[in-house]
Formats: sequence, C-alpha cells, structure tokens
Amino acid sequence: MKHKIVIIGGGFAGLNLATNVKSDKFQITLVDKNNYIFFPPLLYQVATGFLEPSSISYPYRKMLRNDRNINFKLGEVLKVIPEQKKIILTTGELEYDYLVFATGTETNFFGMENVKMKSIPMKTINDAIEMRNFILNQLEVATTLIADKEKLLRKLNIVVAGGGPTGVEISGLLAEMQSSVLRKDYPELNNTGVQSSIYLVDGAAQLLTAMSKKSQDDTFDELTKLGVKIILNAQVNDYNDDKVYLSNGQIIESENLIWAAGVVAQVFDEIPKECYGRGKRLITDSYNKVEGLTNIYAIGDTSIQTTDINFPNGHPQVAQVALQQGKNLANNFTRIVDNLAPSPFKYNDKGSMAIIGRNKAVADFSSKLHFKGFIAWFMWIFIHLFSLVHYRNKVTTFFNWVTAYFTKDQALRMIIRPKEKMKNATDPKA
Repeated sequence: MKHKIVIIGGGFAGLNLATNVKSDKFQITLVDKNNYIFFPPLLYQVATGFLEPSSISYPYRKMLRNDRNINFKLGEVLKVIPEQKKIILTTGELEYDYLVFATGTETNFFGMENVKMKSIPMKTINDAIEMRNFILNQLEVATTLIADKEKLLRKLNIVVAGGGPTGVEISGLLAEMQSSVLRKDYPELNNTGVQSSIYLVDGAAQLLTAMSKKSQDDTFDELTKLGVKIILNAQVNDYNDDKVYLSNGQIIESENLIWAAGVVAQVFDEIPKECYGRGKRLITDSYNKVEGLTNIYAIGDTSIQTTDINFPNGHPQVAQVALQQGKNLANNFTRIVDNLAPSPFKYNDKGSMAIIGRNKAVADFSSKLHFKGFIAWFMWIFIHLFSLVHYRNKVTTFFNWVTAYFTKDQALRMIIRPKEKMKNATDPKA
C-alpha cells in the first residue's frame, strides 16, 4: 500500500513538493483550481500587453504526464475533515495519509469594500487579462473625450497602491509606455494639454521595504525620473466616485486604481483558529507540520514558521521560500517512511531584486552586495527567464523580450473578451 499525499495548491511550493518526492512508496494527488501553473512575477507584463498568458503558464497534466506516482485533480477545497483524513472538493472527495496546504495567498483589501469592488487586482492570470482589457478600453474611450479635460484626466490618471516589487515594476513599465508606445498608438491624446500622471502610493516611509537602503533610494530616483509621482507614508482609505482617498488627506481623481498593496492566506473553517498566525498563515514547526494537527503540513506563502533563527517573525512570502520548503518537505516524507529523522527547514536567502524599467533594476545578494542599472536589469532578465517552468515558456518569453527591447514596442495590446463566460468546472452547480 502506497502512502497517499494530497497537496492543495500547485504553485511553486506545491509543484516542487510533488515533483521532488522520488520514492515509489507514495501516491501523490496535486489539487488546484486552475489546470495550469503560472509565473506570478511576470503577471504585470501580461497585464500591460508585453507577454501573452501562455508565455508564463503551462498545463499541469502535460507537465506531469510522465510522473506515474502523481495525479492531478481540478477542484477547490470545500471542507477538510482531519479526524477522517478526508477532504471534500468541488469535484469529489479525497482521502489522505498526509495533507499539505500550499494554497499561497489572495489579494487583501483590508476590509475596504469600495476598493474590493472597483480597483484592479493583479494576483491571477484572469486579473492580468482583465487589467489589460480595462486599461486598453480606457485609452480607446479617452480618444473620444478630447473636449472634456476633466473626464479625460480621470480616464488617464493611474494610481498604483503598494510599493513592493509588483507596484514598482508595473509603475515603471506604465511610465515607459506612456512616454513612448502610447504616444504612437493614440496620437489623438498627444496635444490635449492634459497632463496625466502615474501615482505610486505606499504606507511605508520607503519603497521596497524588504530591500537595502541603496535599492530603495535608487528605485525612488529612477521612478521619479520616469515621471512617476511617489507618495509615501500614506495609505488608500477609500475609493469612490472616481476619487482615491488617501490617509494623508490627499484625493486623487482617477478611474484606474491598481491594487498591489497586500495579500492574505486562505482560511479553512475546519482548521482550528489557534492554528493561524499573522496574515492568516498556518503556524508550522521546523518541519512545516501544522502545530496541533496530525499529518497536516503547510508550505510556501500560506505557512508561517518562526523556528528559523534568522527569521524569527516568519519567512518572507517569496518564491525562493516556497521552492526550498517544497524540496525540503519532499525529502522529509521519504525520510519519515524510511524511519529516519526529518530535517528542519532553514531558508537560504539568495537575495532579492526588482526591475524598474528598460536597463533599470536593483538587486541585493547580501548586506554588502548591491547592483543597479543595466547589470541588475540583465540579472533580473536572466533569473526570471530561467525560472519559467518549461522550455517553451522560456523561448517565447525570450523572443518577446528581445523584440520589445530593440523596437521599444510590442504587438500584444489586444482587447479580447469571451462572448459568454464559461461556467467554472470547479463549481458544484455547473
């Protein structure tokens, strides 16, 4: 009899766990609400029309077809029954010997319903496509409002909430597009006399709070040169009537609020409340086992582990943590069934980076090793290209990037909407 491992979530953590369990003593079921994995760090390039969704995504079933001990199941978790070692999905039931939550995070709107209803999130492929459609449609409508300066300004102003890597990267790319690509595509907007702006808002005293002071200062300077208006020490309090209300009293008139300000982990009602910590992340021990539960584990963004002496407040919610935890837990499962002691997880921080624009980026690889400009930009390109999950993704993305670099343009700015929304296959009512 093989031990049954059920993994909920097929992102960096879940997929790396599934593919690194090499023992024939396990039968693994990978569950995800999508039938594909995607690369979140490049979502903003899909949202701005520089990459197609297929460039950063790949279907699970094709990826796993040669792994005999891994099954894929499309579905979402409705209920967890720990005492029966069973989970109820929208597409059926599964029994397990070991259950692993690798569900990642979802957008956190901090209880602001207006922001949730009216802002543009950027967490999924669907969000990126919706954002691309929305921004392009806004520009098309703007060409019909040349005579109405107030409406035109609201249509063109863009507010990005969140000064982390996502907010910085999309602000820089939009600023570069505004000064080059959009001037060519929408010549009607060139001589209107309206000075639209891109605002980047963050509640902290600096951008990229997880990076070094040098990276923070370099990023601030480069974005300012690109024309981005940076507002720090201020948070978005509300968004209503095409007005973004900030905590410092400032009001920005805009129909475009891009939300990149926070994330929160998914909560399961059957898991006791005391199992959740900061950010609703599941509290785990040094082996990623959820404290207080039997044979239930959590890895990646949905896990908070305070046993690593270098990260007493928990690990950062970044891809490298998810990758390393997935591999460590895979090794530990093999050790457990072989009656060997598991290995505690210790994060090897390989550094952090953010791209700002063409030939502009920042990178930190230690407390003393800092890069900026072209060399950091080249490192970002290289690392992100080779982090894509399949060679096809690498080839198509590389081709698109080369084309965009030499032409300063890309021909993927199309508004594509399905005629009818297909019912979600994971919906029990479908």
